[in-house]
Amino acid sequence: MKFYTSDQIELDYDDFGAKSDPVVMILSGIGAYKEYWKKTIAALVENHYRVINIDARNQGKSEHTNQGLRISRHAMDLYELQQKLEITDPILMGNSMGASTIFAYVSLFGSFQLRGIIDVDQSPKMINDETWQYGFKDITWDDFHFALAQPFGKATHCNIDDQIFKQIQQLKADFPYDAELNFPFLIDHATQDWRSVIVHLDCPLLIVSGADSPYFNPKFANLCETLSSQVTATSVENAGHLVMVEQSAVFNEEMLQWLQKIG
Repeated sequence: MKFYTSDQIELDYDDFGAKSDPVVMILSGIGAYKEYWKKTIAALVENHYRVINIDARNQGKSEHTNQGLRISRHAMDLYELQQKLEITDPILMGNSMGASTIFAYVSLFGSFQLRGIIDVDQSPKMINDETWQYGFKDITWDDFHFALAQPFGKATHCNIDDQIFKQIQQLKADFPYDAELNFPFLIDHATQDWRSVIVHLDCPLLIVSGADSPYFNPKFANLCETLSSQVTATSVENAGHLVMVEQSAVFNEEMLQWLQKIG
């Protein structure tokens, strides 16, 4: 399905499940594709959730553009789609940059109108300094601009489902990610600090880290628990950065148990 933002950028999204069911809105990480969430979507729909799965601008089947290369614009895109579809009290779930987009959404619009948030392997602060040692790899303020221009390396710790892998490879061929075009956005994303957003949350937050993530030390999630009583942290063994597709059965179980708990 297609949606045009207020700055006239075409976004691609999927809408699964019954319109009357509680809504989960999903955002993928930078350079990723919404099809990574196939097994999670199936589990959610089976358990009577409606799922809105979104390719952000410059990703997947959505329009590639030099407009709005800011995390705040991504958050606005999410808000505008929510308003267009007349969705109330959604659960927002994001992997990597998708989770940061959700924190940006909360910074702009608050969390009181959300049923809950799920962060899949995204530290609230990307750059390491004297206040935070759980950022992206070992980047610091001295080298982050150069470091982020280099290839990230493999995101996963173990192989993913063959069918999903083949589908993603075809999508990469048909809709290639343009890292150079989107680099200003990556810099904007990387320089944010969402810890104060977590401190003031008005809704539950589940953080699912990958125990073997090549990008983030999973201890970041436990530290986030100390920031707010709203936070629940869990780590999935034998999973890298793409927890939901590397260990889909375990991830789905953790997700569904938490969703049942928050009601």
